[in-house]
Amino acid sequence: MHLRHLRLLDFRSWPLLELDLEPGVTTFVGRNGHGKTNVLEAIGVLASLRSHRVATDAPMIRTGAATALVGALAHNAGRELTVELALNSGKANRARLNTSPCRRLSDILGVVQSVLFAPEDLALVRGEPAERRRLLDELMAQRRPALGGDLAEYSSVLRQRTALLKSASGALRRGRQEESAAILDTLDVWDGRLAEIGARLVVGRIDLLRQLRPLVVDAYRGLAPESRPADLTYRFRVADTPDESELTDPGLVEAVLLSELGRRRRDEIDRGMSLVGPHRDDLVLTLGDEPAKGFASHGETWSFALALRLGSLELFRADGAEPVLLLDDVFAELDRHRRAALADVAAGVEQVFITAAVGEDVPPGLRGVRHDVVMAGEGRDRHSGMTLSRPGDDGVDDDENTDTEGGGRA
Repeated sequence: MHLRHLRLLDFRSWPLLELDLEPGVTTFVGRNGHGKTNVLEAIGVLASLRSHRVATDAPMIRTGAATALVGALAHNAGRELTVELALNSGKANRARLNTSPCRRLSDILGVVQSVLFAPEDLALVRGEPAERRRLLDELMAQRRPALGGDLAEYSSVLRQRTALLKSASGALRRGRQEESAAILDTLDVWDGRLAEIGARLVVGRIDLLRQLRPLVVDAYRGLAPESRPADLTYRFRVADTPDESELTDPGLVEAVLLSELGRRRRDEIDRGMSLVGPHRDDLVLTLGDEPAKGFASHGETWSFALALRLGSLELFRADGAEPVLLLDDVFAELDRHRRAALADVAAGVEQVFITAAVGEDVPPGLRGVRHDVVMAGEGRDRHSGMTLSRPGDDGVDDDENTDTEGGGRA
């Protein structure tokens, strides 16, 4: 797939950007903080409904605006589809597909598919379980949009259930037994919903991991042939953990979750938080017999993070899809071997977007159509803009510039 047009309105530093696109490589070159990563972030948000940089929508809405808009014309499986996502401050976000309003945001999942590699991906190896859960969930939602709807519903159930646990905790502390009993009766209903939806998510993650694991292992072997072998396992955080082969049965997983919810209820009420469910699980990365977190060298960490993204790309390809590849300021961070490996992969992708602080950081064969991103204005009027350079033989010729500073069409 590839994008033919991208539109940003009041998205971060961009008051307006209308950008025509073609298959191949597009590079965005500019100083840090001038807005080039914001463009890649917007594409990623269309693909997964999540930012790779922040957990909430508010930072993506331009200061002083009530709504940020991200839209694209996508060529996907022989069809051209228009997709639009509105991020609204203080109210629900909205999505449109081919100009028609969508009932659920997840209805646009799958229209744009992307794989992003960024320096922040080191957190996949070094960081907390939430980083690795997000990797699985974003892949799962893009490949199986129905599970994207389950993820949204699970988040809603989790919020409702956590609020009830806090209320029950407060009622018990105040000695209000009748109020507490009523809350606990309601909690039983939410336990059932959490276990039902949570089971589908766990089974979906296990199915994804079974397909992803060999691709990541192979990618890591190619990137770090002298290193210990890599592996990935799913940590289902319950007292008596079933074997991974049993986690493919939604009925069994649901029963296990219900049992664990009953066992941990007193702990959950005491702490006022949900302690059971797929939001507590982890994807464990290992090198040889040791966890990669805390034991991997700096080079091994980069190799594992890159292998996770290259494995993700190959997973889409196994589905017969060709996602957009987003490379956010990574070539300056990689050594010669890893730069060459990534460049070889990127050269074979239908559409690639690359950001760099300096154009020379991008391998010569990947410079493509270059856009120079600049920041203009002062204070609240600061905004991003760009100039377009059509590549010459060396990929960096800038004889022809079209000034689009402050937005407009490029």
